[in-house]
Amino acid sequence: MKIVHTSDWHLGQFFYARSRAAEHQAFFHWLKALVIDQGVEAIIVAGDIFDTATPASYARELLNQFIVSLQETSCQLYLLAGNHDSVATLNESRDLVACLNTHIITGPSEQGADSTLFPLKDAQGNIAALLCAIPYLRPRDIQLSQAGLSGREKQQDLLQAITRYYHDIFQQARDYQQQNQRDNLPIIATGHLTALGVTKSDSVRDIYIGSLEAFPASAFPPADYIALGHIHRAQNVSGDKPIRYSGSPIPLSFDELGSPKSITLITLTEKEPLSWQTCEIPCFQPMQVLKGTLGELAEQLAVLEQPKNGQKIWLDIEIHHEEYLSDLQQRVEKMTENLAVEILLLRRKRVQAAAALSTKIKETLSELTPEEVFRRRLAQETLDDAQQRTMLQMFREVSAQLDEEQG
Repeated sequence: MKIVHTSDWHLGQFFYARSRAAEHQAFFHWLKALVIDQGVEAIIVAGDIFDTATPASYARELLNQFIVSLQETSCQLYLLAGNHDSVATLNESRDLVACLNTHIITGPSEQGADSTLFPLKDAQGNIAALLCAIPYLRPRDIQLSQAGLSGREKQQDLLQAITRYYHDIFQQARDYQQQNQRDNLPIIATGHLTALGVTKSDSVRDIYIGSLEAFPASAFPPADYIALGHIHRAQNVSGDKPIRYSGSPIPLSFDELGSPKSITLITLTEKEPLSWQTCEIPCFQPMQVLKGTLGELAEQLAVLEQPKNGQKIWLDIEIHHEEYLSDLQQRVEKMTENLAVEILLLRRKRVQAAAALSTKIKETLSELTPEEVFRRRLAQETLDDAQQRTMLQMFREVSAQLDEEQG
């Protein structure tokens, strides 16, 4: 039996006001083709199906279309709620999609613990594995409020509650093995949280703010594979058993461009240990981060490979410049006007501006005009060009008013 582990679809995300609908549609086409080509019999989505608790109608439509399209393949779909997902929104269609070989798991308080254990059947109807389908665990679902606890004690109490819930569900899987005399039946568990030792990206939110920063790998039960979501970079967590984040299928922030996107393909073979491999996902939307001086930016733009399908490259541009440039936006737009690019983010590097100000050791305030001092100080702030122009104009007006009063 083959199983796909994926997560963090974030359907409905807007990236600097740009829709990701086309990318998600392309990903679903690719995923369905993989299911057919590899003979995949189950897909596990480990949380964050949608980007917000109130997804747009087109995002729901994308998911529904994918569920319907999978019916030709007989592939089972397991959708687990993440911290971005609304339990109420997902539960609206739970009973309906259950008729389409799709299971939605939102949390213990909604369904009861028994419904989080699923026997995974292969194409012949034989049980090939057990799935402990554990979604994002909200503290209120698994933890009783206790008065008088310190911050450290609350943290430990939440850790113990999550650990206890995982081991309870895992024990149910063990009991199923014994009752059916199938001790060699692989157990796959899921989760949507931050495990210790992972690399985050800018688009990942802390989910247990102020109470639990990360869940230790040693606290997971000894399942044969633990399929995690929430971290957008594909990676393994240390441990004797495979504990893995599949990562998001598309980059959800510019700092995720350094590593390829993938799904994890799990293979179950009778009388052999569980094995897994990654399948790289194609890039559906070209994105680039460019950094340097204006001269270096011009060189990078000159060698930028232009898309052949009519798309535009989304750019994050960081300019390194010692002086404040009031027309920076116009300069960069001029450099890119004949290129198939779209600037989503344009920023200055503050460190460079601060270093430039401090290295002019021989320069004294008496050699600078008040406006030059103000410009250099302004360059150290994280303001866009319009804000900097407004601040500069206000400085000039105040300076003119002072000159009039002194004159």
